[in-house]
Amino acid sequence: MQNSSVVSPQKSLSVVVPVYNEQLTLELVLERLIEIVDPLEIIVVDDGSSDGTNLILESICLKYSQIRPIYHSKNRGKTAALISGFSATSGDIVIVQDADLEYNPEEISMVIEPILHGEADVVYGSRFLVRKAARVLYFYHFLANKFLTFLSNLLTNVNMTDVETGYKAFKGEIIRNMVITSSGFGFEIEVTAKIAKLNCRIYEVPISYYGRTYEEGKKIGIKDGLLAIWYIIYFNLFCSLKASFRAIPESFLKKGSKLLS
Repeated sequence: MQNSSVVSPQKSLSVVVPVYNEQLTLELVLERLIEIVDPLEIIVVDDGSSDGTNLILESICLKYSQIRPIYHSKNRGKTAALISGFSATSGDIVIVQDADLEYNPEEISMVIEPILHGEADVVYGSRFLVRKAARVLYFYHFLANKFLTFLSNLLTNVNMTDVETGYKAFKGEIIRNMVITSSGFGFEIEVTAKIAKLNCRIYEVPISYYGRTYEEGKKIGIKDGLLAIWYIIYFNLFCSLKASFRAIPESFLKKGSKLLS
């Protein structure tokens, strides 16, 4: 069932692309986004790359007016890059696209569809909901993802299948009002806790996943997994709704909910 909150398609879509040393794939990702998705804007945040990624970004920005670059003078981590990117967006819908092609831009339209139809406030692209094309890689990573998702669900009471997915889409008013304080790869856990506090309508859709090995540039490690456990505990048990958002998004206030009680 659709409702009156339906938003217009891709021309209301902002894509945030955090980048760190992705000179081999960045241009291809951006060109595919332009060709397949044709969004309102693509905010690319170069998080202090040292491999020439910035030169590629400067060059491709001359070709496409939709691409808006942000440069960090030093590497500050994925979450810091996302914070910079979100603050620069203006679209009704905001989605994260990694620059390494582990996630297929052709599936963005499927990920944002529940928001476009007025059925969801947030959509996660799940690598585990229905098994689509997925590269077979590290079993320990699979177990870690399952454990972190279980622990997160235990405290949010939201039945997710993949909290660590890189494909997350939001109504713009939600993500731009969110106060994000974690670091490194902590965003995935923090945002899940905070959208649960806001009682967002959360959907998952199945996506493909073309993972990379560490030799191919994968960056997440054991330290990030241990930090994720702490973030799950902290943001669910010790961070209030008032501290999670600069302002409660207008559409949630209109619902007359008891969010601030």
